[in-house]
Amino acid sequence: MSDHQDLDTLAEQGQHVAHNMAEVFDISSQIWQTFMAAQLQQGTPKHADPLNTFPTFAELYRTMWDNPKEVADKTIQYWTQQSALWQHSMLRWLGAKDVPEKLELPHMMKADRRFAHKEWSENAVFDYVKQSYLLTSGWIQDTVNSVGEMDPKERKKAAFYTRQFVEAMNPANFFALNPEVLEATVSEKGDNLVRGLKMMLKDLERGKGKLLIRQTDMDAFEVGKNTAVSEGSVIWQTDICQLIQYSPKTEKVCAKPILIIPPWINKYYVLDLNPKKSLVKWLVEQGHTVFMISWVNPDARHKEKTWESYMFEGASAAIDKVLEETGQRSTHVASYCIGGTLTGTLLAWMGKNNDKRVASATFFTAQLDFEDAGELQILVDDQTINVIDSEMEQGYMPANKMAEAFNMLRANDLIWGYVVNNYMLGKDPFPFDLLFWNADSTAMPAKVHGFYLQQFYVNDAFAKGNLVVDNTNVTLADIKVPVYHVATKEDHIAPAASVYRGAKEMTNADVRFVLSGSGHIAGVVNPPALGKYQFWTNADMSQQSLDAWMGGTQETEGSWWPDWDEWLKARSGRQLNAREPGAKLGVIEPAPGSYVKVRFDKQ
Repeated sequence: MSDHQDLDTLAEQGQHVAHNMAEVFDISSQIWQTFMAAQLQQGTPKHADPLNTFPTFAELYRTMWDNPKEVADKTIQYWTQQSALWQHSMLRWLGAKDVPEKLELPHMMKADRRFAHKEWSENAVFDYVKQSYLLTSGWIQDTVNSVGEMDPKERKKAAFYTRQFVEAMNPANFFALNPEVLEATVSEKGDNLVRGLKMMLKDLERGKGKLLIRQTDMDAFEVGKNTAVSEGSVIWQTDICQLIQYSPKTEKVCAKPILIIPPWINKYYVLDLNPKKSLVKWLVEQGHTVFMISWVNPDARHKEKTWESYMFEGASAAIDKVLEETGQRSTHVASYCIGGTLTGTLLAWMGKNNDKRVASATFFTAQLDFEDAGELQILVDDQTINVIDSEMEQGYMPANKMAEAFNMLRANDLIWGYVVNNYMLGKDPFPFDLLFWNADSTAMPAKVHGFYLQQFYVNDAFAKGNLVVDNTNVTLADIKVPVYHVATKEDHIAPAASVYRGAKEMTNADVRFVLSGSGHIAGVVNPPALGKYQFWTNADMSQQSLDAWMGGTQETEGSWWPDWDEWLKARSGRQLNAREPGAKLGVIEPAPGSYVKVRFDKQ
């Protein structure tokens, strides 16, 4: 290539970069205008501290002031380690021999996947930025977690928000400090930034002024087309739920059917994502007649709905319809997450009223004792409940608010990773059905939401014997049916130790407690064919803690589903001819029904 051609190529490249930078400026201006217009429309925030963090950090600062020697010792230790890190990095940069690639220091955190690019380790400058961040963030979190004496709940809250801060300050989140982003910008001449900012603008518009980060390609999936595809029919509905009956896949079925009561914080089809992962499909193939509640995605029309509405107009009425459709006197029920909390209160009420319509109950990662209910509890106290109530003038908690809370629990994975991937690298998120489901969020009626937070997360009323439903005081000891109770080892929403406490308090129920590997979703949605994870069992429920219970467990490789199937069939009666959906009640529409298809981001 001649010098003239070289100059032409450089000129073209320069024009390309200049054009992209002009477009970046233009899109950035549109983003700013969209954001500001939304803020003006929403007006001044009603609450300066909606999450009630001021008292927590005031207590933390007081604790530090009261323990100056401890803070000083930790600070000296930190700067000593920073000095060692600086010396190590300089020697590496100067090419000194026999310098270890990594420097292990006491407070240093492990690098997350955003540091996977080779430059974070091979380039001395970026390696120092990374290591300094890992050291500093580890030291900050250790200090917040250990200095002085604090109320345990306040300490946990301070630690949670401190973690949010240090995760936000990760150098990978910043354009000028991320070598992968810088490399992409140079090689693509800024095309990545143009794509990324266009995506950000769309997400801001989709969120009506709030950044609604895409975690997957939301157009790659459609409910009823390539997810939630198990064959069946809606056979009954009210204004808060539809009842789906699934088509049989065997000639004979167990006499007793199964009604699944899913959470309404998310949609039911996590249990029917696709044919390979579907719990619904697997149960039908084992010869069970399966029914599913599909909760409505509520709006202002549902503002008067209460916890008791969901109990009696939803779950209890669905039980009646299952029995009417099948001609049985009792049914198994299986419930997930908040659906399990609702089911627990209904079963306790039924126990108090000698109601025999339920033959057995299965709980998937369902909390009933909320004494130590995980990180979600950090977001809930009397003041935050008052703030939430004041912001629900329309009568329901908007779906995006619910999604934000859950994303905060795993900010590195569900927020910051996508900020870098989508907006800086300009990459479309990978199509993933589980993340599509996670983003397909739901609202919650204000009165249901308020009751749940106040009575369970704040008051722990069910476990303490103070819960009243339908003018009846109910406790966990009022549950009197056989129970199969599943917790998951790495659950950040319903911690296994908390789930175990609730299971132990069912003193009048025959409880089989199972601990599954993995977390809140993967530990439940774990088909046997995948051969993943394991589960632990121990018939002795006399142990006071999960750790003590684990000492006597038997570990079994793979999914717990076959164990549950065996347990169910022992309580399911004789074999009958398979049942077609709606044989008695009739068919309203094909599964998955219309309620599950309502998306808040399309409203």
